[in-house]
Amino acid sequence: MRRVDFEELVRQAIESIPEEFLNIMTNVDFHVRRWPLKRQIRDAKLEKDETLLGLYEGVPLTTGYDGNMMPPDIITIFQGPIEEMCSTDDEVREQVRATVVHEVAHHFGISDAELYDWGLA
Repeated sequence: MRRVDFEELVRQAIESIPEEFLNIMTNVDFHVRRWPLKRQIRDAKLEKDETLLGLYEGVPLTTGYDGNMMPPDIITIFQGPIEEMCSTDDEVREQVRATVVHEVAHHFGISDAELYDWGLA
């Protein structure tokens, strides 16, 4: 898939987040990268069978810190790993949305374990 088309899927996924959540997501930048950096993979502490599809880097809202005078939190969506695991454009679209929602949940302080318990991981 062309990068511009993948970026549009990410944009659509972000726009599908309910407005009440988007309104409190201040100081958050979304990035699209082809592949994660070695540092990002290492820091994510993945299991052998896990793939890094997206990454939240920042200070979750649950810390009580409002982000004033801080660089923005960054949510990165990785095109290569998502495309590798999907067979069709529809699967890519669904996985992009799921990955965006997953990483936004981390911004709100929701852990991988909680997402898993809720059937969202």
